[in-house]
Amino acid sequence: MGTNILINNVFYVVPLVFLFLASSHNSIVHGRPLSINSIAKKPDPKNAVATARWLVSQNFWGVLSTISNDLSGSPFGNVVSFSDGLPNEGKGIPYFYLTTLDPTAKNGLKDPRASFTLSEYPLGTCGKADPESPTCSKITLSGKFKLVDEKSTEASFAKDALFSKHSEMKDWPKGHNFQFFKLEIENIFLISWFGGPKPITVKEYLLAKS
Repeated sequence: MGTNILINNVFYVVPLVFLFLASSHNSIVHGRPLSINSIAKKPDPKNAVATARWLVSQNFWGVLSTISNDLSGSPFGNVVSFSDGLPNEGKGIPYFYLTTLDPTAKNGLKDPRASFTLSEYPLGTCGKADPESPTCSKITLSGKFKLVDEKSTEASFAKDALFSKHSEMKDWPKGHNFQFFKLEIENIFLISWFGGPKPITVKEYLLAKS
């Protein structure tokens, strides 16, 4: 099965699969962004605080782990979309738009202990390094999973932050009772280069610019 293409006044039959591959070649590769040019410049790995804020600001999704109600208290990790602010204007605190029809929000409301893990790999800036390599940064934020008061200015901030990065969220079913949540950070684990985790306090992290 193919399609006709006119080149220099001559028609050629080109397989559709070739057109699909050619058109998708520059769009998404291994789940990476449409364009690496849209990613802010990576900080010096020696600057741990800047690297941590960069990872959180530039990423779109991560793995949120909660204590499972259904698995006898076992950890339960779930892929979730998030945002810490408008593009390149993040505040460092991850916000989520979740429903209790999903186990993550249900778990978090019963036991707020949670952690959120992000990798540099989806950003496409790790080169040929494996995601587990220390040269491919990763961060785990641990703390308390909190529901954001829907009438607060923080809820307005969360809405703008999330919908600016994830426009599809605007059309998610109203009957599913999606709400805004956040991770109140208490501990930060960052690997940005060789030499083990880099020491960062929550205060240093939150006061830094994204």
